[in-house]
Amino acid sequence: MTATAGTGRSGGRIALIDAARGAALVAMAVYHFAWDLEFFGYAPPGMTAVGGWRIFARAIAGSFLFLVGFSLVLAHGRQICWRPFLRRLGMIVAAAALITLASRLATPDRYIFFGILHCIAAATVLGLAFIRAPAIVSASTGLAIIIFAPDLAAPWFDRPTLLWLGLSTETVQSNDYVPIFPWFGAVLLGMAAARFAVARGLLPPLASIYRGTGPVNSGLTFAGRHSLAVYLIHQPVLIAGVYAASLVVPASPPDPTVSFMNSCNYSCSRNNDRTFCDRFCTCTMNRLIEDDLLDRVMSESMRGQPQPDIQAIARACTSQAIEEMPSQ
Repeated sequence: MTATAGTGRSGGRIALIDAARGAALVAMAVYHFAWDLEFFGYAPPGMTAVGGWRIFARAIAGSFLFLVGFSLVLAHGRQICWRPFLRRLGMIVAAAALITLASRLATPDRYIFFGILHCIAAATVLGLAFIRAPAIVSASTGLAIIIFAPDLAAPWFDRPTLLWLGLSTETVQSNDYVPIFPWFGAVLLGMAAARFAVARGLLPPLASIYRGTGPVNSGLTFAGRHSLAVYLIHQPVLIAGVYAASLVVPASPPDPTVSFMNSCNYSCSRNNDRTFCDRFCTCTMNRLIEDDLLDRVMSESMRGQPQPDIQAIARACTSQAIEEMPSQ
């Protein structure tokens, strides 16, 4: 939503908020470029889904959603301006639908059914319930959602119509999955921060410490003010550039062991700690290599058709990894 210097419709924009949103867009472009390199085979498969890249992606999503909450209070804290609110919400919903359609055509097995734009749209509506809440209420609720969301997961939420909540016990296959739980917590923290800033009279100094001058700062501010357009345009441009490069200099075939470990760790880490996943994935890969099954499991994992012998290896390595875990 639009960030203003006041808490109603009047007042100018705060350049620092726009620049922060622009910086988040730059970080997102960096991540998407790395994902594109992975998609076209220039980087190991699964690279952007594990380790530092995974943390980087979560930090980007969290910063966007925090700014959504902050801007929501600044724009509508005194009175909800329904016309601009609904116009902006309609644009986000339309863009989210476009992302779903495009990803369904490009990657039907991992299409984006509830990504960052979907979450922003839903969180914007849900945030209206906290628009005038004291900072302590929004902050405590946001922290509770972030901390306790994993404890709310249950098999009942595994049905496809409820995956957008983020409470499923199964691994969700999607190139961009940003469910309500726990991500709405970041929006509430942003709303709490804005409410605190308004109550303490911090908006005027916040507006004065950063003017957005200079080519870099002006670029960040411009991108932040047109964040939806930049979001929709940057990835097609990046992926087109990497595709064009692949026609000139094709990527080398990926190492199947690296591909398997990245994919295994990504799937395993959704519901298990890193030590267990390292032991399980290493055991599984070694046994697959011993039985000359690694190439087959890699091709079958993409089709989602595991075989009984591969399942037996996975069960055996699960038991072994559990036995090797240090006792608590």
